[in-house]
Amino acid sequence: MSATSGNTPGTPRVLRAMNDRAALDLLLEHGPLSRTRIGKLTGLSKPTASQLLARLEAAGLVVATGVTEGRPGPNAQLYAVNGRAAYAAGLDVTPRRIRAAVADLTGAVAGEFELATPKKAAGDVARQVTEALDGAVKAAGITRGEVRRLVIGTPGAFDPSTGRLRYASHLPGWHSATLLDELAAALPMPVEYENDVNLVAVAEQRLGAARGHADFVLLWNQEGLGAALVLGGRLHRGFTGGAGEVGFLPVPGAPLVRQVTRANSGGFQELAGAQVLARLAREYGVEDVPRGEHSEVAAELVRRAAGAGSGPYARLLDAFATGLATGLASLVAVLDPELVVLSGEVIVAGGEALRERVEAELGELAASRPRLVVGGVQRHPVLRGALESALAATRDEVFDTSRR
Repeated sequence: MSATSGNTPGTPRVLRAMNDRAALDLLLEHGPLSRTRIGKLTGLSKPTASQLLARLEAAGLVVATGVTEGRPGPNAQLYAVNGRAAYAAGLDVTPRRIRAAVADLTGAVAGEFELATPKKAAGDVARQVTEALDGAVKAAGITRGEVRRLVIGTPGAFDPSTGRLRYASHLPGWHSATLLDELAAALPMPVEYENDVNLVAVAEQRLGAARGHADFVLLWNQEGLGAALVLGGRLHRGFTGGAGEVGFLPVPGAPLVRQVTRANSGGFQELAGAQVLARLAREYGVEDVPRGEHSEVAAELVRRAAGAGSGPYARLLDAFATGLATGLASLVAVLDPELVVLSGEVIVAGGEALRERVEAELGELAASRPRLVVGGVQRHPVLRGALESALAATRDEVFDTSRR
């Protein structure tokens, strides 16, 4: 590389870009800051901090947003990241609906939209995706072309060698060999695809219960049982993207399920998945078992059980906790994680009462004892994770001032 290249490490352009990125990250973390505060946090002199802010303001990346108040001396100008400098989008796909959202560069959600997708045909997927995205874009008051990146979360995972969705036979229309090409042709921005539970882990790592943790397991229980594995701060996806498909895990206390991908189930799913809660409730003598979708019924049963001190509901909660701990014990034995995050509608419904029971059971079944916590991102966690992933890539691109 030539010593005069604008991208040579140590050259003024690269050093300026590094300082710019550091300042922008601080503004994202702390909110509006004064020139003096930015200088102290970055270690830059006042003149250099002033030049940096002038440069970022001219580039449209920061905006003046008021002044300091209530302090001795003259009021200082405050600066913040310009959220309108770029937008990113996320989609959360399930068999019954697509939930979409657009966030500005600061991470603030600018628009949301939900598209029902009951019994749609395979040929409709590209249209469904664009319709859901356009609904969120319209709600945000922008155009589709202003979205810099889109991350789509689905059950299962796209096999990198074939481009086909695996481990999610219950998601109609998403298994075509040409689907990714069709979506690429329909969408003007770069698109990434990620497992839905992995995206929940992203949300928890950046915003929730796993902040500051480099090694953790997230156990998800909603429409299906799944896990996300974060090792050394990075998601472990496995060779085919199937790492964390723990619903297929053979476990004691459940029938041995064969041809699991065809059945779209496995031992752990049959032991502690949402679909078994209604049956368990009846076995333990619960008489008023509600009707409806498995995940909704299971969440309501667990919610009732968490508030019961004794009787059939208390026995149901104990049995559910034992089932969850049985599968977790295998993960803990192999991974020895620092932290286990319990998430998903069915688990969250049990709150601390369920968490305490799972932790006690796991202490009996596993040699190591990770700390168990309930997930902190409870509103649309898959969608929030998709937005965080899209925003991370968007910021890397937009905040790189060495290209300007």
